[in-house]
Amino acid sequence: MFYVYLIRSINSPEMIYVGYTTNITERLATHNSGGSIYTKKDRPWELVTCTAFKNMDCAKLFEKYLKSQSGRAFAKKRFW
Repeated sequence: MFYVYLIRSINSPEMIYVGYTTNITERLATHNSGGSIYTKKDRPWELVTCTAFKNMDCAKLFEKYLKSQSGRAFAKKRFW
């Protein structure tokens, strides 16, 4: 499975991140251990939502959409 996930900083709730992975548990652990330069300073992170896809291309397209202006508006209304 391929996952698109949204995480929020526990200490700075205004800080959010959208990503793509094949192992959500391992990826969240990487974010919380400082293994990602983009999320390192705002640790710890909590998982807000995760969407699973069978198709990698669909997952990547959904991640790209959530990072677009209209996708950010959609996520803000539905997930945050």
